[in-house]
Amino acid sequence: MKSALKIILVSALGTTGLAACAGPLDSSPRPMARAGANMPDPIPPVDAATQARFMAWVDGFKSRALANGISEATWARATAGIRYNPTVIERDRNQAEFKKTIWQYLDGAVSDTRISNGQAALREHASTLAAIEAKYGVEKEVVVAVWGMESNFGNNRGRTLIVPALATLAFDGRRGEFFAKQLIAALQIIQAGDTDAGHMTGSWAGAMGHTQFIPTSYLAYAVDFTGDGKRDIWSDNPADALASTAAYLARSGWSKGQPWGVEVTLPSGFNYGLAGKGTRKSPDEWAALGVRAVSGGRVPNYGAASILLPAGAEGPALMIFGNFRAISRYNNADAYVIGVGHLSDRIKGKPDFRAPWPRSGTPLDASERKELQRRLTALGYDTQGTDGVIGPNTMSAVSAWQRDNGLKPDGYPTLELLKKMR
Repeated sequence: MKSALKIILVSALGTTGLAACAGPLDSSPRPMARAGANMPDPIPPVDAATQARFMAWVDGFKSRALANGISEATWARATAGIRYNPTVIERDRNQAEFKKTIWQYLDGAVSDTRISNGQAALREHASTLAAIEAKYGVEKEVVVAVWGMESNFGNNRGRTLIVPALATLAFDGRRGEFFAKQLIAALQIIQAGDTDAGHMTGSWAGAMGHTQFIPTSYLAYAVDFTGDGKRDIWSDNPADALASTAAYLARSGWSKGQPWGVEVTLPSGFNYGLAGKGTRKSPDEWAALGVRAVSGGRVPNYGAASILLPAGAEGPALMIFGNFRAISRYNNADAYVIGVGHLSDRIKGKPDFRAPWPRSGTPLDASERKELQRRLTALGYDTQGTDGVIGPNTMSAVSAWQRDNGLKPDGYPTLELLKKMR
């Protein structure tokens, strides 16, 4: 779950985060201390008044925990010495918003170093990954790509104690109910014996382990692949975490052998109104409209597909399939899905995108996105709101304005387009 920074990507329209749904618990023994596990980061000091208010909230939350099946013993173990963590509130309050383009994002997400490290991880864990692929039907390169995107192949798993962090965020109240549900789920994980509060570490916002599961998603999808009685996504051995990721994708509709996306070329005069995830056609139907694979010829019949233009008409065009949606269940930002998919392709040895990115384009910041929506609406191209979120309504309005003003109607908003509108 990518939650430490809110990165605004021109092409990544959607919220991030793992699906938050609870599933049944398996009973398992208490975990043993793990040699080599990352020591948790210390919690900074806090003033006595804040700590007292926090402890009063914790005492009040106990009844909700017990009502959700948490035992007195589990509650006592998990909350022993619990303290308010001001660091997580500071990070929650100061999530930076960066103007980052899709190509800038991919420059880091699919760098040469990450590709080579992914290939090394594939070799190091070859037998485990082959067994995971055989069981869940998710290609090993895709599982490794998620691992690379989420924790840099286990090197950045996070060292924040999860129970105090979630309790602090729930107490704070800005997204209190969400974090309260995550706290209950974390207590259920501890009660099941998969880990204990001292070893349950992760990001400041509650994402845990090699592939950054939030607690509710852990309950729904985590598996004990090693057979030791624990679904251990925190261990230095990544097997359970990688298998859990494959299980997640499999239950999200992954289809083995189907690509997440294929780079294509669009014909002259292509109807850009057909671009976007709302229009789905078979590859043969797209071929009849002149859409071709960049390698030449028709795209094979992998199933219903949409045409995605992550950087507008001037950048690569992608024919995306059902596996694109499966990855989006892990993280709904288009840029993240493209990052995972493209990284998996590069780890396999496939080439980079053939079409160049329009690197001179400038994305819009929050105030500029709202200005764009206001101007479009005032000109009669209703965006159905001026919230600064570039969704289907705004893209449709941009397309209509572009069409009426002699531009390629790709619906792609940039600072240059806003300047023309001004």
